Amino acid sequence: MSSGRMARRDPPQLPADRRDAPRTRGARFFRAVGSVPGLLWRLLRRAAILALGLGILAVLAYRLFDPPTTPYMMGESRRLGGVTQDWVPMERIAPVMARSAVAAEDANFCRHWGFDLDAIRASLEDGGQRGASTISQQVVKNVYLWHGRSWGRKALEAGITPLVEAAWPKRRILEVYLNVAEFDEGVFGVEAAARHHFGVTAAELSAVQAARLAAVLPSPKTRSASESSGFVRRRAASIMDGAATIDRDGRADCFAVRKD
Repeated sequence: MSSGRMARRDPPQLPADRRDAPRTRGARFFRAVGSVPGLLWRLLRRAAILALGLGILAVLAYRLFDPPTTPYMMGESRRLGGVTQDWVPMERIAPVMARSAVAAEDANFCRHWGFDLDAIRASLEDGGQRGASTISQQVVKNVYLWHGRSWGRKALEAGITPLVEAAWPKRRILEVYLNVAEFDEGVFGVEAAARHHFGVTAAELSAVQAARLAAVLPSPKTRSASESSGFVRRRAASIMDGAATIDRDGRADCFAVRKD
């Protein structure tokens, strides 16, 4: 006999794997989202290791091989329609030219490991008016980086300079510097500069000519070695004295040609 009520039916039961599917998908989603920072960190770490490895390879390569060009030279070549550079080894550069460049730009070149702390302190005390970049730092900037005063470039320069100092002999650092430095607009390297300004080779430079070339290094676009202003002549005279001094007191020993 019917009771007049419909029997209540329980809802159909889903298989266990289907009941747990939404929960499983949600867990996977949150695990994936939570792993993004870790994934990014791993990618950044691998990119940093790769960049460091490539940087070390580039430093080691240029110890043995001459840089074919530099970022700054490429930029100037595009701007000017070409530049002049003739690479020469240190054996074909007058020793007085090497001493003059060091006397003008980095008198303690043989005594520091890439950074001249005394020059940095003096620059800070002077409010940053005087430069404190060593020849090693300038080589890193010219060969591997770009010109400019950005903190990013300065940070990279500070990181690469010790690598160059550790991997290259001082003589090699100075050789590269003298071959990539700008001595006039579009004139790079001491060989091209010697021919451009004085009609001689880098090996034939006199003490006066070498000092005048060194005198234009901080500002080659506004100073001329061959059409020297009074300032350049006075600066060159000071450089000649400095070059003689570092030759006497041993501060040129790390790059001087050794005589048997």
